[in-house]
Amino acid sequence: MVAKSGHSPAPRSSSQIELSELFSHQEVDQLTSSSSDDFELEAGMSTSSKDQHQESVTLLDVEANEPVHQQPGFSFRELAKYFGPGLLTCVAYVDPGNLEADLQAGGFAGYALLWLFLVCTIMGFAFQCLSSRLGIVTGLNLAQHCGQEYPKLPRYLMWFCMEIAIIGADIQEVIGSAIAIALLSNNVIPLWAGVLVTAADAFVLLLVEQWGVRQLEAVFGMFIAIMACSFGVMYNNADIPQGQVLEGLVLPRLPKAALPLAVGTVGALIMPHNMYLQSAVVQSRPIAHHEVEKKQSALRYVRIETAIALACSFLINLFIVSVFAKGFFGRELPEDFGLQHAGEYLASNFGASYKYIWGLGLLAAGQASTMSGTYTGQFVMSGFLNFKMAPWKRSCVTRTVAIVPTLVIAVVFQASHKLDQLNQLLNILQSIMLPFAIIPVVYMTSQPRIMGKLFTSSRQLQVLIWILVGAILAINAYMIVSVTEGIFGNTWWLDLSFFVVGTFYYSFVAYLTIGPNKFYSVVSWLQDKGKTVFAASSASIEI
Repeated sequence: MVAKSGHSPAPRSSSQIELSELFSHQEVDQLTSSSSDDFELEAGMSTSSKDQHQESVTLLDVEANEPVHQQPGFSFRELAKYFGPGLLTCVAYVDPGNLEADLQAGGFAGYALLWLFLVCTIMGFAFQCLSSRLGIVTGLNLAQHCGQEYPKLPRYLMWFCMEIAIIGADIQEVIGSAIAIALLSNNVIPLWAGVLVTAADAFVLLLVEQWGVRQLEAVFGMFIAIMACSFGVMYNNADIPQGQVLEGLVLPRLPKAALPLAVGTVGALIMPHNMYLQSAVVQSRPIAHHEVEKKQSALRYVRIETAIALACSFLINLFIVSVFAKGFFGRELPEDFGLQHAGEYLASNFGASYKYIWGLGLLAAGQASTMSGTYTGQFVMSGFLNFKMAPWKRSCVTRTVAIVPTLVIAVVFQASHKLDQLNQLLNILQSIMLPFAIIPVVYMTSQPRIMGKLFTSSRQLQVLIWILVGAILAINAYMIVSVTEGIFGNTWWLDLSFFVVGTFYYSFVAYLTIGPNKFYSVVSWLQDKGKTVFAASSASIEI
């Protein structure tokens, strides 16, 4: 007998309560007062879970018959109220792992892959908007929906995969920050010491959360501004041929030699844990969940805010790709052409100042992504497991896990290409984990019982999104096989491992794609068919 898993609604106030714990109540009060009376703040309120559920059901029942009102005109004042959460999520597009993908794309392929960065950013925007819609419409984040939608075993597997992805990203951030510290100190602070300093400063940055949500977003905005200014100065002073940049943006080209770089770019830009973060941070703004008009307006402004934030991240990536294309494309590049020695190469080609400008931008990227990963982990753990851990405790655990492999490579191997190789493997890891974020968010937003009829993704949008998901899965499969074979060689045990692990992996992906209810229906149907065939066979044998 197969147990079916239904969608059991959870209290609608849990996500807001979690946000009020993460951010100060004083800040929440400030947000309430700064908003108009059209908004209702549910964070930290004592409304019972039963009442919250009844209200949400009433909304879903009424939506089908409620007329769609014309939205009011655009207001910069209204946009300002929603501006900020996108700053927390866009740093995933410019973390140290992405910066390494940028410099390698520019050095080895020139401007040819700029169009791919644009396409990947647009794809990321589509997935981020779906995550925002899920959080705003339902009042629950993606992890909370997964926690109540999937049975225990799949839920724990998804949680484990996301934790691995977050820890992997944390390792890249530790590496990037440690390299930046070594650059800015003229190697007075060695790499291993930079790893320890980076681990320690995470706890200092966690103090920012005590200031409130707006102040936290301002700190993220400061880091993004530092990156934009640093890499923008490099771009402006490098005498970049603007015609070639424009050609790279509008003319899709994929040289055969650049195919591995292109595949790695897709894996590096779209980070899996970012979907979980986006669906949670959009709820830091007070939203009237009972009024369809208010939710439509909120979705409108959140899309604009997300587009602005991702446009900033795309410009940062464009600056880096173009600078390294200008300085190094067409030359014979060394084996260790990666993040660690990028500053030295820039200094030798453009001047000593580029080394420090690059180091400053790299340090900002590492620190911003460090904070983002810590908060994402909090939402993931509490949503999947209904277990909450203080951010400083979580940072202690994840940083300890992240430091061990990084410190071993920095101290024992003393070889630069080892760090770059580790970054490459970690980008593969993010690609492997990506389906466990994008498939659930696409699935959830396609279900009327979760979103209501009015906010469910249209059939055309569903088809387009699933095509993108299929493309990402195909790209990931190619990258995993090609990169791992390049590192470990083509051996029988590797082929066997691909077959065994790949069978389980894509079976789990298929399960997430069709959803637990349909999966159990298919299993029940197969069981009934099997019983019928067995009974028929037994009868024929008796005859």
